[in-house]
Amino acid sequence: MDQRMRVEVDRDRCMGAGMCALTAPGVFTQDDDGLSEVLPGRADAGGDPLVREAVRACPVGAVRVEEVG
Repeated sequence: MDQRMRVEVDRDRCMGAGMCALTAPGVFTQDDDGLSEVLPGRADAGGDPLVREAVRACPVGAVRVEEVG
């Protein structure tokens, strides 16, 4: 079975440090309030090594990757 990796940002936990957007700018951005979000169409980028680094870099653990499918 093919496992896809989905990336998400818990916006209730996010404090706007921006480490994910700095680490993986092709996957994450920050909104007008400074909170991080996954760019449109990039939620399936969980297997990207830069996303894995962004998960580790988030100081509050707001970025996560989960297997789906």
